[in-house]
Amino acid sequence: MSEKIKQVIVMRTKYPKGGIRKGKMIAQGAHASMMFLTMKIRNVQFKPIPYEHEAGLERSFYGIYLNREERAWVEGNFAKICLQVDTEEDLNAIEEKAREAGLEVNACIDSGLTEFDGIPTKTALAIGPDESSKIDAITGNLKPL
Repeated sequence: MSEKIKQVIVMRTKYPKGGIRKGKMIAQGAHASMMFLTMKIRNVQFKPIPYEHEAGLERSFYGIYLNREERAWVEGNFAKICLQVDTEEDLNAIEEKAREAGLEVNACIDSGLTEFDGIPTKTALAIGPDESSKIDAITGNLKPL
């Protein structure tokens, strides 16, 4: 595959009652990134999985199916880029555009137990892994974190 594959993590930086601790921000970005695989693993139906390729999907060692781009990312260097937006509205707009473009999107909503006064709060989202050009069409104008 000649196209570079990556995942982009978009972090929200502004909140109604102030900021977010750096450690919390890192954890939220990591949660968003890992959701790509954990959601696939959680949704596995535990039944025999055929070994032949089905509809361009390939079997992985966890019994989940990964498309060509996802598999290249998992078997490669896990390229990630961290970008930022200000508000939840900004995060929602990026999420909507990415979904409309057919990209894998996973949003992280913090439970609010340690920050945000007990209010569940959207903090980050991960787009991809997919071809860099597809993701850049959505996130290319965002600032690095």
